Amino acid sequence: MNASVQRLEVTGVALREALARQDWAAIGELDQLCRQAVDDAMVDASDDTEQLGSRLQELLALYQELVSICQAERQRIASELIQLNQSQQGAKVYKLFG
Repeated sequence: MNASVQRLEVTGVALREALARQDWAAIGELDQLCRQAVDDAMVDASDDTEQLGSRLQELLALYQELVSICQAERQRIASELIQLNQSQQGAKVYKLFG
């Protein structure tokens, strides 16, 4: 396995670990590193296409999972914000009549 494909694998593992911890700051940084690793691997892995394809498939599955989790988290936060807004509206009404 050449160094670029190996770096792609290491970056993917780190991204999966950050996702498991829901460490969004680390995920943002690792996303940038992963993009660079993909670019480098595409250039360097001309003789290692099978391993590159395998790593890219794994990475695609990871990103699909990441997008799904991000969408669920976004929905959860949106629901919390709506509930908070409704509570503040209720508190304002209570103060008017209290």
